[in-house]
Amino acid sequence: MSFNRQAVEEEVLLLTPGPTPIHPRALAALAWPMRSHLDDEVLAYNDEIAAATKELYGSGPDSFAALLSGTGSLAMEAGFMNLVEPGEPVLVVSNGVFGERMVEMAGRVGARVHPVRFPLGSAIDLDVVRSAARACEPRLMAVVHGETSSGVLNPVPELGQVAAEVGALFAVDAVTTVGMLPFRMAEWAIDYAFTGSQKCLSAPPGLAPVVFSSRAMERIGSRETPVASWYSDALGMREYWEPSGGRRYHHTIPVQLHWATGEAIEAALEEGMPARRARAEHLGRVLLAALEEYGFEPLVEAEVRLPTVLTLRLPQGLDDASLRAQLRDRFRITVAGGLGEFAGRIWRLGLMGENARVEHYLRLMRALAELLSEPALPGRFEEKLAPAA
Repeated sequence: MSFNRQAVEEEVLLLTPGPTPIHPRALAALAWPMRSHLDDEVLAYNDEIAAATKELYGSGPDSFAALLSGTGSLAMEAGFMNLVEPGEPVLVVSNGVFGERMVEMAGRVGARVHPVRFPLGSAIDLDVVRSAARACEPRLMAVVHGETSSGVLNPVPELGQVAAEVGALFAVDAVTTVGMLPFRMAEWAIDYAFTGSQKCLSAPPGLAPVVFSSRAMERIGSRETPVASWYSDALGMREYWEPSGGRRYHHTIPVQLHWATGEAIEAALEEGMPARRARAEHLGRVLLAALEEYGFEPLVEAEVRLPTVLTLRLPQGLDDASLRAQLRDRFRITVAGGLGEFAGRIWRLGLMGENARVEHYLRLMRALAELLSEPALPGRFEEKLAPAA
């Protein structure tokens, strides 16, 4: 048997909301020599990863940081597994596909779920959330910071205040924000937050950097029932990650992914979150200004627009599936379409980590110029870049 290696070895430019192109330092780290997950070098490197992750999240020294061996969806589920016991009230603020995933996961762990829903692509009304929180007195409040399905940036600092008012723990899906935007977990009263390695950090998929506040860890330690998932139990993970836990074996970590993700976190911190946010915002403005002239329109109002995922309504009559297939087959470029009710109606362009680069989107403009018979498009894109160059 022989595998079709030629097909998978060909380069494809990922302009999606994840995965993103791998950072060169992360890619190089994948080739570092293999080690045992219990080797001193691995444990020492994990200590550096944990410290860097706390810095990335702004969580403070008393928090617990780790890399879960799984994607962001595992991290989302782990939050509910650890922080909620069966029958406890949970308030989930939802305005998109991933908010609804939170609703489902909270229900599966046996919580009494109180969804506070807003239309896909719309802003959250804080007064509505506050009223609902006072009515149900949740043990946990949860929200998606950057809703990947619609490109909305939700008001996490203000929602943290609401959670504090009712004495609830506060969990945040930071999958499209941490690593590209400033994040202040301690200041915003967040007790649990997570992302995926393949998003803003531009590392390979397969790991989920997570952080629990000290209050969250105290809550887990005082549970009346054990965490239903052995694999996701934060107390068990802490025994491996922290020296005070005795460095006990928990599971075999994917060592090479740890190398790569650690390098990606370090690269992000070296660039700095203000600079990374500015890079994404500038490129997003340029893309929108260039594409609006050809019938693309923003889905989300500027006031709540997520800098890392630009969502665009497609021009009237444009065949979404056909155009994206041609981009992929002829030009080796992948862009993401809409989810749920927006399938076939919008594009979601990733501006995270290594796909938030001018040269990548200039390549997209040149491909679209040919496919849409709009030869002036690349020039318009470059013209819009000029003022901030």
